[in-house]
Amino acid sequence: NQLTDSTMLSNLCRQFTTAASLSARSCAGPRTAVPRLPASSVQSMAARRLALPSTATTSLAAFSTAAASQANTEYVEVLKLNMLENNPGARRQKKRVGRGVGSGRGKTSGRGHKGQKARAGGGVKLGFEGGQTKLYKRLPKRGFTNKRFATPMVPLNVGKIQDFIDMGRFPHVAADTAADAMPILTLKDLVDAGITNHTTVKHGIKLLSHGTERLRTPIKLHISRASKEAIQAVENVGGQVTTVHYNRLALRVLLKPHKFGVHPPKMARPPPKLQPYYTNWDDCRGYLSVQSQMRDLLAQRPELEEAFQK
Repeated sequence: NQLTDSTMLSNLCRQFTTAASLSARSCAGPRTAVPRLPASSVQSMAARRLALPSTATTSLAAFSTAAASQANTEYVEVLKLNMLENNPGARRQKKRVGRGVGSGRGKTSGRGHKGQKARAGGGVKLGFEGGQTKLYKRLPKRGFTNKRFATPMVPLNVGKIQDFIDMGRFPHVAADTAADAMPILTLKDLVDAGITNHTTVKHGIKLLSHGTERLRTPIKLHISRASKEAIQAVENVGGQVTTVHYNRLALRVLLKPHKFGVHPPKMARPPPKLQPYYTNWDDCRGYLSVQSQMRDLLAQRPELEEAFQK
């Protein structure tokens, strides 16, 4: 009997739920899903039906109507693509103007009566303060305003030059070349080797000291500028560094000699502002210093070395 009662209870619960669903579905709107009765309500109804013999004669339709009218009905809304929308307050609705006084922006559309700001296309410039001195004119200027006179250099590290020598990018330079047989590398040689592009060399190249532990070839360089550490690193392996001034025309003659024929223009001396740099030997190895000119003269005429020593 106990097994029969439990089986009947489960069957009744299933029937009550289905009947309530069909009854609610017939009266629900298009966006309302199938209602679900709480399990406690269904079980309590089924228990009362089994306990009272008189309720056995009650029709299924009457019971389903009573079950559907329960106040604890839970509705589950089915998600559809046409129901997707933003969260409340995520987007502010556009305010329409000129649509009657009831809208709050009718008649003059919030512009008031007459005046420059009421006209179509009217208004004042940004920063205008009614005729008084503007804020950006009251505050003093800060920073540099002569950026167009800057001369940025292309950075080049000594370690990168050694890497290109090891790759064989310089035809006349090898890793085991002696210092006496080492040719002078100019900006033209560096550009032809592919270290940098000629379009980026607008004012020259500056030699830096990154990668000094890899440098082992005694190179000779004619370069625009060089740091103290880079000069020391090159000279430690038996090389030479000479800083040479190139203006825009001289740089073009050096990088593109085929455009000037057999009579290219001569190199210009550095301006007075740069002369202290290119005449300094201790820190810059300038090509206009006395020591640099003496070194170049003795390299061309070795027989004069004894005369200078005397």
